[in-house]
Amino acid sequence: MTLVVSALAADETADSGPLAVREFQKRVNAYVKLQKQLEAGLGKAKSTPSPEAIAARRQALARKVRAARAQAKVGDIFTPEVTAEFRRLIGITMNGKEGAQIRASLKSAEPVTVPLGVNDPYPTSVPLQSTPPSLLLNLPQLPKELDYRVVGGKLILRAVEANLILDIIQEVGI
Repeated sequence: MTLVVSALAADETADSGPLAVREFQKRVNAYVKLQKQLEAGLGKAKSTPSPEAIAARRQALARKVRAARAQAKVGDIFTPEVTAEFRRLIGITMNGKEGAQIRASLKSAEPVTVPLGVNDPYPTSVPLQSTPPSLLLNLPQLPKELDYRVVGGKLILRAVEANLILDIIQEVGI
């Protein structure tokens, strides 16, 4: 049995893909835990038809997240190993039969060319571009609190409720 465990560990270090995905998921889960703690400090969300109340809660959460992650920078969630794995996964998708369709879909969407940084809000004046489903199928699944966005050749990890950019991978080959 020890021999089998050792062989598995050797395989995992030889192929950093699964390790990188696990590391990514660990970092994503840590962020979600933090967000839930910060949301608890805001009190229970109440159902309201008021866009102002919804925006105020979103802004309050965003302020708390930015304060808690004041030192956040590119690479905190998308580490170099995670970035390499994501680029590999995206490359497989883009070189596959759906690559041309994905490029056409992204090209036909509203072009987004604003500067984006970690801990910045995703600009409300810019369309929230959707990520093609065929691309999402090859990326690690995210909890409902987060989503991926493709913006100007970059992959963005966004906190949905706070509308904040958590991390960015530059030049993902899309």
